[in-house]
Amino acid sequence: MRVANKTLTAGAAALALLAAGCGTGATPTAAAPPAGTTTPHTTTITHTRTTTTPAADRGRATAAAAASARYGAAARTMSTRSTATRSTGAAPERCRTTGLRARVGRQDPAAGNRYAPLVLTNTSAKTCWVYGFVGLVLIDGRGDVLRTRTRRESVTPHRVTLRPGASAHARLHWTVVPSGHETRCPASARLMIIPPDEVAHLEVPFTATVCDDGRIDARPMAPGAGL
Repeated sequence: MRVANKTLTAGAAALALLAAGCGTGATPTAAAPPAGTTTPHTTTITHTRTTTTPAADRGRATAAAAASARYGAAARTMSTRSTATRSTGAAPERCRTTGLRARVGRQDPAAGNRYAPLVLTNTSAKTCWVYGFVGLVLIDGRGDVLRTRTRRESVTPHRVTLRPGASAHARLHWTVVPSGHETRCPASARLMIIPPDEVAHLEVPFTATVCDDGRIDARPMAPGAGL
């Protein structure tokens, strides 16, 4: 009975202490945990401090893993190329309109047809490249735009790298013989040229009579300034 009375007395005291704390808003003082024991609250804070700091690193690692799984060998090839670029210097970029000069070379006649090279020269201080086809617009002596149909010939394009001062050309072909409903063909005075993959244009003198509703056949850019 003595043990039971002591137990009941201790339990009553604990309940009284808890009731006093809840009624007044005071926080009961908890006993310190035994040495070597970590409370749950402390564990949570420690975990947050450990895992929050490298969150950006985890995101980059996750993205890299996803790219590797999706692209496989291609991702590794790109990484190798990037490393090579960093070790050898930046690779050349596409030639911009502001770094190019244009002209149309000598026209070669051939039984009602005309051929001429459209030449683009790198006037910048850096090596760049061109790839593909130019855009063309015919302009008459009054500055009005003429009907122009630029037809791309079935020739596979290749990238042409241009050092400063180097040139590439596209062969142009048109007919001077009226066809279909045409009785005469309009004469151009200038030619507007849009370099491959560019929006800004260049404008050069171009005296020509282009028939077949202004059709000009164009080949992709090729090395050199002559046909």
